[in-house]
Amino acid sequence: MTRHSLRPFLASGALALLVAASGQPTPSWAAPPPHAPAHGWRKQHDPYYLGYTGKRWEKDYGILSGRCDRAAVGAVIGGVLGAAVGSQIGDGSGRQIAILVGTVLGAVVGAEIARSMTDADRACIAHGLELAPPGTRVRWSAPETGLEYALIPAGARPGRPECREFTLEVEGARRSTSRALGCRRADGSWDLHGV
Repeated sequence: MTRHSLRPFLASGALALLVAASGQPTPSWAAPPPHAPAHGWRKQHDPYYLGYTGKRWEKDYGILSGRCDRAAVGAVIGGVLGAAVGSQIGDGSGRQIAILVGTVLGAVVGAEIARSMTDADRACIAHGLELAPPGTRVRWSAPETGLEYALIPAGARPGRPECREFTLEVEGARRSTSRALGCRRADGSWDLHGV
């Protein structure tokens, strides 16, 4: 090594000695704390997405970026509901998604809109409730009906940590805004209640 190639090493060593002599703690790099945004760390190092009540999901289907991938959701559920609610749907990895169950959807969003919603739309609502942070707007569109959806979940309901209020905006021939309460069941599915 030449004298000039040693300069960077000598300079960094001198800096380390100066910091050590000053009594100041030396900076160290660490992963962000659990409450801080990971800026892509989770996607690179942790293949699972931690849900609202602690369940780990293999995919977020775009929820965390604010856009539900309705086509991927539709491919996963494939119209198969019932016994597979909120659990492994089909076979293979990446086949889990939270879904919406119950019969009060029409009372919450209106009968006309409820009739036009598919299983994929209901799964976008449920997976949005499962993974989206409070105040995040999750959008998707249903080309076959011409409807545009936006789900805005709030935080936990006081005294009921398994439940969260949300707003659902639906835009088509006219605009509709509904407020409701979603409560997570033990099997990973979400049930709706009026507020």
